[in-house]
Amino acid sequence: MIALGAVDFTVQFGINSILNITYGSLTTLAAYLGHFLVGAHLSIWLALAIGAVMVGLASMVFHRVLLAPLVRRGIRPFGLIVVTVACGIVLRYVIVAVVGPTAQSYGEQSGATLHILGMTFTVAQVVSIAITAVLMLSLHLLLTRTKLGRAMRATSANRTLAQSCGIATDRISDIAWLISGTLCGAAGVALAITVATFDFTLGSVFLIPMIAAAEPGGSGPALRRDAGRVGGGDQQPGGGRPLEPRVPGRDRLRDPDREVAGAPARALRGHLVVAAAAGMSPV
Repeated sequence: MIALGAVDFTVQFGINSILNITYGSLTTLAAYLGHFLVGAHLSIWLALAIGAVMVGLASMVFHRVLLAPLVRRGIRPFGLIVVTVACGIVLRYVIVAVVGPTAQSYGEQSGATLHILGMTFTVAQVVSIAITAVLMLSLHLLLTRTKLGRAMRATSANRTLAQSCGIATDRISDIAWLISGTLCGAAGVALAITVATFDFTLGSVFLIPMIAAAEPGGSGPALRRDAGRVGGGDQQPGGGRPLEPRVPGRDRLRDPDREVAGAPARALRGHLVVAAAAGMSPV
């Protein structure tokens, strides 16, 4: 789940250069939405899907209504971080006001215990790992094999140039936040399933490991390219010289055509590094 969260950070930051600290509170919101839906006698995996879509819509609205206007007004990145921190705190305590501070549990959803390659997993953990793998692969294919993915990569590489080429960058940003928010919702519900109990601090507790998993997995300037530095989009038609300034030795260090393909792998590698350092379960 931490690896999936790291990929979501990659997409959001790559498109808009916004470090969305509200992500932790949205993860918590997803966990409580899933808990409510399970209490309404829906299956756990249907609750995961519905909760993920609802958080995805909330994420898109949050970007469209609050963050995008601030970006257009020229608010600096640090100011945007302050805004997302404040919104995260507000959302967290709105959740507390509605459901209370007591810990919640999904009940007996873990299923039987399985022993795989000398490691012990529950059925819920195995299913969560499989869902994470499918979602990360789907995101990779979306970014590398579809017209939408190419538009997202172009927007990440050079927003002004993408607009001049006819790409609706505002709509692409909304779609990117919808996708990343949906993955955030899926991660939140799956995370709540795999822990014994959770409360309103769930998202904030796992937020730092998610960011840290993105860091050793390849952040910094690479975060902009992880949403897909355009393999051909940052070059002139016909394979001419790149439109952006060239950095000596950069092409020897990174192959832009493979940046997107490496984003999920770097996030997963970063998650394993963090888990090993903290003595946490890799799930």
